[in-house]
Amino acid sequence: MLEYEKSGQLKTKSIDLLDLDPSTDVSALVEEIQKAEPLITASRSDQVKLLIQRLQNKLGQHSNHKFYLFKVLRAHILPLTNVALNKSGSCFITGSYDRTCKLWDTASGEELHTLEGHRNVVYAIAFNNPYGDKIATGSFDKTCKLWSVETGKCYHTFRGHTAEIVCLSFNPQSTLVATGSMDTTAKLWDIQSGEEVFTLTGHSAEIISLSFNTSGNRIITGSFDHTVTVWEADTGRKVYTLIGHCAEISSAVFNWDCSLILTGSMDKTCKLWDAVNGKCVATLTGHDDEILDSCFDYTGKLIATASADGTARIFSAATRECVTKLEGHEGEISKISFNPQGNRLLTGSSDKTARIWDAQTGQCLQVLEGHTDEIFSCAFNYKGDIIITGRGEIDLIN
Repeated sequence: MLEYEKSGQLKTKSIDLLDLDPSTDVSALVEEIQKAEPLITASRSDQVKLLIQRLQNKLGQHSNHKFYLFKVLRAHILPLTNVALNKSGSCFITGSYDRTCKLWDTASGEELHTLEGHRNVVYAIAFNNPYGDKIATGSFDKTCKLWSVETGKCYHTFRGHTAEIVCLSFNPQSTLVATGSMDTTAKLWDIQSGEEVFTLTGHSAEIISLSFNTSGNRIITGSFDHTVTVWEADTGRKVYTLIGHCAEISSAVFNWDCSLILTGSMDKTCKLWDAVNGKCVATLTGHDDEILDSCFDYTGKLIATASADGTARIFSAATRECVTKLEGHEGEISKISFNPQGNRLLTGSSDKTARIWDAQTGQCLQVLEGHTDEIFSCAFNYKGDIIITGRGEIDLIN
């Protein structure tokens, strides 16, 4: 990401390194980037080369990492709703039915802050990654709160929804928080002023999925009305609605370069859409039950789907064909994610286990056991060397 100033405003621009691999000639790649990008001047080339070499080294790290349980935390007196890591994995947050969000130090397992103030279940939680200095919490009390990671103090309480908040997201620039609600609307809030910026209206049922694209200029909402809508983040204008699923939406995300949108549905299918014109370009089939989660890998070359049928599948984004099927769980799979390197997949299931899989072969590499209840949330940190899994308690695995 490049940051530069234009007309007194800080702007960002991204460079596509999606084809970078351990064998790439970095010097030749930097020359190509310089030709195409005037912001990368000769004086900056060594710095860019060093950054790309670091990225290249990271791609080769943790490829054969074996994970071990190193902490079990009895986090809250009532069940958890969600868990989230900051970018480095140095701390994480937990939301709960006990109406609080807690901030934890990953290495020590020490509780750093209890974020109190909501009057109902804290359901949706997020760090403003990559910065990691703020936390947003969305609650069944119809409000969203913004907190300081350092002090645990509440900056703002965002009021305006008329029903439960069930999803939220920071934009990449960390200037806005978006919230999705059972009241059928999404709202954008200004982090600095605490004011509402826009209300996104048009869905006819609950909004249960919401995310920004990589550049932060578009936002996507998925609803129980069977549709997904794309909006302009700058104006709140509806760009288009993706119509084609015949049941509730479970997930909706952009790929990294914002060219494709992936949607998962209770109709047992995922669909791929052209993000420019909103046209459906593929329907991914094969599951025997509802799709509960779906995602792209970090480059957008692979797609993973998780289903209530107890299996997961990996598809090629280019050919739209199923590459491999992940079989072994004995209950529905509610969560799936790639590690940052893209060679491993993490799944969380109602069979009380999480599993790590080889993304190329579909082979199960590890079964992470120890929970006494279904796993509803699990995630890698940015390095891919820490996993967090949650239900009644939290397991930290590295």
